Amino acid sequence: MTVVALLSVAPVTEDSMAADVADAVAALDDFDVAYETNPMGTVIEAADVDTLLAAVGAAHEAVDADRVSTFLKIDDKRTSDESASEKVAAVERELGREARSNGD
Repeated sequence: MTVVALLSVAPVTEDSMAADVADAVAALDDFDVAYETNPMGTVIEAADVDTLLAAVGAAHEAVDADRVSTFLKIDDKRTSDESASEKVAAVERELGREARSNGD
């Protein structure tokens, strides 16, 4: 089984969040998960929910702020081992092109 999640961890602040987000992302390195960060969050893949939740908890705790906001969306498709990249590839097959635009 592969569990795929979208995680966003950030301090509640008006200043730049980059350093705090970097701390949260770096905390994931202590766990057996794969991840890719994008402008809106980090997609995480883990073998099971327990591993995923441990990694998410560490990412949340890594942000040293008075107030931390964490958003987590989990896709736990228990009948398939489809990875996040395979999910994107399926959409791209339907589109007949890459699922991205350069904004032109």
